[in-house]
Amino acid sequence: MRSDISVLVVDDDVNMLAMLEKFLRRAGYSVQTTSDSVNALAMVEENQYDIIITDIQMPRATGMDLLKRVRDLGRDSMVVMITAFGSVDSAVNAMKAGAYDYISKPFNIDEILALLERATQQRRLEREVELLRQEVEKKYSFANIIGKSKAMQDIFDLIQRISHARSNVLITGKSGTGKELIAKAIHYNSDRKAMPLVTVNCSAIPESLLESELFGHEKGAFTGAVTSRRGLFETANGGTLFLDEIGDMPLGSQAKLLRVVETGEVRPVGSDDVKKVDVRIIAATHRDLKELIKHDQFREDLFYRLNVISILVPDLRERPEDIPILIDHFVKKYGEQFGKPSIRFSKEAINCLMRYPWPGNVRELENVIERTVALSSVDVIDCRDLPDHLFQMKSTDMIEELASESMPLSEIEKRYIMKILQRTNWHQSKAAQILGIDRKTLYRKIKEYNLIQS
Repeated sequence: MRSDISVLVVDDDVNMLAMLEKFLRRAGYSVQTTSDSVNALAMVEENQYDIIITDIQMPRATGMDLLKRVRDLGRDSMVVMITAFGSVDSAVNAMKAGAYDYISKPFNIDEILALLERATQQRRLEREVELLRQEVEKKYSFANIIGKSKAMQDIFDLIQRISHARSNVLITGKSGTGKELIAKAIHYNSDRKAMPLVTVNCSAIPESLLESELFGHEKGAFTGAVTSRRGLFETANGGTLFLDEIGDMPLGSQAKLLRVVETGEVRPVGSDDVKKVDVRIIAATHRDLKELIKHDQFREDLFYRLNVISILVPDLRERPEDIPILIDHFVKKYGEQFGKPSIRFSKEAINCLMRYPWPGNVRELENVIERTVALSSVDVIDCRDLPDHLFQMKSTDMIEELASESMPLSEIEKRYIMKILQRTNWHQSKAAQILGIDRKTLYRKIKEYNLIQS
């Protein structure tokens, strides 16, 4: 059905008008008609039409007048002109003025139905693209980056204040903290959101190919360059280039990047011509760039060009108050994905997750939630359903903790058992499994050491 496509037909020939209305309605279109071209001007002001079919030559107001009014109103209607036989010049002028297409009289109905079918497919594709764009903007809106901690709220505020600026941004933080999500939030809340956001992982591209990837190359510039290719700077023109893991970029490439940042010009490999580009750069790294500068591994001049606005994303363990709402977010996400909308984590399971240090940050938390939800056969997930590694203390941590004081072996055992019990929220079956003993032995140890749940 084509009832989602609205069509306005304008023709002072009432017989032609009636014929078009009849066949378009039969084809399933939602149709309005008028034989008065002045009335048509008023109709396009009051309504949004997907397609407008109009005769060019009409008394009082012409089809060109109607096309101009549509464009002046900012409407994106697809205007199809009906021209008299031989009036090619009029049709060409209409196309130059923004008409979608034209059809010459006399025509058969199949011709115009085929033309409208093409216009319908294009309009539906435009709608899909717009819905996708809106969905992307919503997904990467700074309001949808999860976090209620003061550190994250400060980042939300900063994103809001800098999104419309042209300044380059440097995002730092450990792997898994969400640096790319913040880069996308900045872009999709900026004036550049309708233009491309291009992402480059600087650590994933060999140095020999990085220059070609960023700046493009001419045919024959090097072995394998069988065609000319534009670089990612040109692809991102008018938009944003996200340079992820900038700390891993080789020094030689850093020098060439600096020149582009300073001049706003790129020179493809093998070309003598330079091309102007308007690109905002957002860079991110998990490495300490100032430390790399000290060891001559990162250019200080490039650092200051990129670090105009800096954002430090804290580790997840530094903002534990964000863990429960992140859990809730990921549980809903993967509950829907795996067809388990009623699944949830118990209070005890949430407490277990909050005790874990999360060295992999938010990415690791999401992976744990996804795995747990996917494998769960119950609606309420408890500590026993969580992966074992969340409860196991690293031996190095224990050694460092106990090395500072001398104590009997029994005291070491007592403290270790207590820590495992606390980690598992006193889930004795889980604790016994981690300790490598049976539940009866654990129960005896609890009584022997007089361990009490706090």
